[in-house]
Amino acid sequence: MKYCGGRPVLLGDTVDLGGGDTGSVVAVIDQGKFSSRYPMNEWSYLSIGALVESSKYGLIHYSGSEHDFELMERTK
Repeated sequence: MKYCGGRPVLLGDTVDLGGGDTGSVVAVIDQGKFSSRYPMNEWSYLSIGALVESSKYGLIHYSGSEHDFELMERTK
């Protein structure tokens, strides 16, 4: 999964979800990368996309390249 500019979505990225809300990428299913709170054995059935956790919307599954979030900050 990639951002609109072509950069890959990475576990731990802080993203802008629009409407003044932000979130954190807690799984990048395509890459097999999952945070300890969202383990692979519970979420890999989704097969593609990413999971983003936000305080406003909760857990959101983005399944494809057309997503509504932008990279704000990368921890690595």
